[in-house]
Amino acid sequence: MMKHEQNEAIAIEWFAAFNEHDLEKLLSLYDENAAHFSPKLKIRQPETNGLVKGKAALRAWWQDAFDRLPTLHYQVTTLTTNNDRVFMEYVRSVANEADMLVAEVLEIKNGKIVASRVYHG
Repeated sequence: MMKHEQNEAIAIEWFAAFNEHDLEKLLSLYDENAAHFSPKLKIRQPETNGLVKGKAALRAWWQDAFDRLPTLHYQVTTLTTNNDRVFMEYVRSVANEADMLVAEVLEIKNGKIVASRVYHG
């Protein structure tokens, strides 16, 4: 399997883990020291300035999201991969909220996500 195909497989697993709200499966895709940037982090946890690092911080962030948003679901619209990144576009759906178009970039090294960055309006 070529590297970009492996990276696409990781992205597909990422969507499955999110949509199943399977925190352990999601975290298994990440490097121990992975960094994650999100505008939502900046809003909900201003002290982070939008950036968390390490699996413990990722666990806390996503557990909170799954607890607060039991209907959270992502519908992938675009996956573009190369040897070290995946560019993903998806629609974020939550009951009683307007759908939101989101873009996210996963940086992958040695088969693990080492950094992720979320973009949305």
